Amino acid sequence: MDKEGALQEMKNRLLSILILTVLAASNCWSQGVAGPVQRPAELMCDLVAADRFYSVNGYLTNVPPIPTSNKNIRSVLIYNKQPAFSWELTSAVNSRKQSAYQLLVSDNIRQLDGDIGNVWNSGKVTDEQSTGILFKGIALKPNTVYYWKVKVWNDQNQFSPFSSVASFITADELVDYKNPSYPLQITEQRPISIREKKGVHQVDFGRDAFSRLKLQLFSKTGGDTVTVRLGEMLDGNGNINRRPPGKVRYAQYALVLEKGRHTYQLNIHKDAYNTRPVAIKMPDYIGEVLPFRYLEVENYGHPLSGEAVTRLFVHYKFDDEASFFRSSDSTLNAVWDLCKYSIKATSFLGIYVDGDRERIPYEADAYINQLSHYAVDREFSMARNSHEYLITHPTWPTEWHLQSVLMAWNDYLYTGDSRSIARHYQDLQEKTLIGLTDSTGLISTLTGKVTPDFKKKIHLENDNLKDIVDWPRNTETDGFVFTKYNSVVNAFHYRALVVMQQIAKALGKTADAQGYQKAAERTKGAFYKMFFDHKRRIFMDGVGTDHASLHANAFALAMGLVDEVDQPAVMAHIRSRGMACSVYGSQFLLDGIYRAGDGAYGLSLLTSQTDRSWSNMIRAGSTITMEAWDNRFKPNQDWNHAWGAAPANIISRKLMGIEPIGPGWESFVVRPQIAGLAYASITVPTIKGAIKANYRQSENDFEVSIAIPGNTSAEVYLPLKRGKKNKVLLNGHPLKAGKVNDLIVVKGLQAGDHQLRINYQ
Repeated sequence: MDKEGALQEMKNRLLSILILTVLAASNCWSQGVAGPVQRPAELMCDLVAADRFYSVNGYLTNVPPIPTSNKNIRSVLIYNKQPAFSWELTSAVNSRKQSAYQLLVSDNIRQLDGDIGNVWNSGKVTDEQSTGILFKGIALKPNTVYYWKVKVWNDQNQFSPFSSVASFITADELVDYKNPSYPLQITEQRPISIREKKGVHQVDFGRDAFSRLKLQLFSKTGGDTVTVRLGEMLDGNGNINRRPPGKVRYAQYALVLEKGRHTYQLNIHKDAYNTRPVAIKMPDYIGEVLPFRYLEVENYGHPLSGEAVTRLFVHYKFDDEASFFRSSDSTLNAVWDLCKYSIKATSFLGIYVDGDRERIPYEADAYINQLSHYAVDREFSMARNSHEYLITHPTWPTEWHLQSVLMAWNDYLYTGDSRSIARHYQDLQEKTLIGLTDSTGLISTLTGKVTPDFKKKIHLENDNLKDIVDWPRNTETDGFVFTKYNSVVNAFHYRALVVMQQIAKALGKTADAQGYQKAAERTKGAFYKMFFDHKRRIFMDGVGTDHASLHANAFALAMGLVDEVDQPAVMAHIRSRGMACSVYGSQFLLDGIYRAGDGAYGLSLLTSQTDRSWSNMIRAGSTITMEAWDNRFKPNQDWNHAWGAAPANIISRKLMGIEPIGPGWESFVVRPQIAGLAYASITVPTIKGAIKANYRQSENDFEVSIAIPGNTSAEVYLPLKRGKKNKVLLNGHPLKAGKVNDLIVVKGLQAGDHQLRINYQ
């Protein structure tokens, strides 16, 4: 090669290197073009925002995410060898559907800033999934900080900038599967009012909360004793009730003051019953707590200002702004506020418990808590940890084992992360109680099949399996007649089989899915054969009785057992019984009512003013949902029971009609049943982003405005009017929509802001 040729070759190489460098820097190796796609946001590792929560003894701090031996500093730790990543698409307009992603993980922040993922560079992965993306890089090290970020391509092959950098810290030991959790959090609160009455400073914090107390008090000489009282309830004279009914809390402490002005923190006494070995304990870094709203300070001869009184409210991570609901009915609004706050207030242990009386997880509490928690916050770790704890620490009621299967499916449906159902698949199979099935096609605990081996399979070695129906059984079961074969138990069994089919299908276990489908069909046939009264066209409690309780029919309806032709008779019977169930039973009663499309009756129960209503809880003075409708229905009840918070999820899922139908909200349904409400607005938090919906109706129109997050799609079902010409407009343009029964159907509505209007002509 001559000198001129060599020079030209060198120029060509330099030009090639320059082109490759530019292409690499711009990340457009024939991967699409840069467009107006906003960067992903709300990054999560193993379903937690691991880089946003660091605390010192319950107080949030900006401590940098570095491993530390200081036990006072707590961060979210990632235990999994293969953690999973999730994110939101922030621009619904330009990122309607993700078509691909690139994820970078590094143990060096500077390298990641230079777009180098030295631990994992996924490359461009053609995949629509933005939840539950498993790590596939170099093996993670224990006790190490990792940094990560992600970019996405939309359905027009335009790509975003990389997201902001998120981080996570690995635990001292990494395992194949373990869910993380947030440390408990302390929020300091001031009183809403302080008044002095006959030498007693009376303080009101506005709402009940599991808390500690801090006081700043002055003593001129020292040695004087101040009496401090804490309580949840007032008596008829406006003082703290010192002898409250049931397990409503009251406590009194003597505080000996030092000379001068000092800050005192009460040492809350432990209750012997709720700190038994079986109970969940408060961690040492927080200390014992007591639920209280009111404070009295007696024998303190100085002014007491709000700045001198601090309540230390203990709760799990909670975003108060994540959800919203308002409607034209003030009672419904108050019920929503009560139930939303109840979910936050009862999170004081970081795991769902029954309330303050026992502080023990129960499946029935956890099922309602899970659905309501999803409705009010974008938080998934507490629900998963509670559900997984109960798999191996179950309680005695038959139906509640079956609810473990329902919780497992909810976890997958709301998160899109299949690791939990995969990990516990065998346990969930046993929790269907299919091992109790006999020749009738039904299950029973009274046929000799509850053997030691069977109990071991469901992790109930130290207790007996017994049907419950509702609680308390002596007042809240509408006279349910217990027989050898129980209709409520078998309704749950049927639903568990249906859900187990879906779980098996999601995990690619086709043969199992087919088996559970056939088992569910057999159970439904047996259910109708054994429990259905063909003359009255309603369901009986059991075999050998003609008693037909509210529960036999409401649970059958809620679990999808009632054929459409039989729904009118079943609903007529349900309406005749009113709220003849407990606050626990109301979850399934309302589920069934809305499944049958009777939104008007559902709204009437949600806004009822009777003594069996949420309004009654508010009238009684409780600011957290009660364990029972009133003290007279359960004399030993407590005033801080989240299983009474069913309206939080019923309003979101049923009245406003917004529910996931695809894993991780990849698709969801919008089926409002707002009955007589003139308007209603809601924000529903999801792992894909917030869904915002506004409904307004008049005699001539039904209007819907809905914001659909990126990477999701919606099926919208709206009410039509018979005898009218129902004209449908989508974003101002006429739309030919389908019809199902008395509903107009708009399918495949993609991400973005949409307006739907039905004009009744």
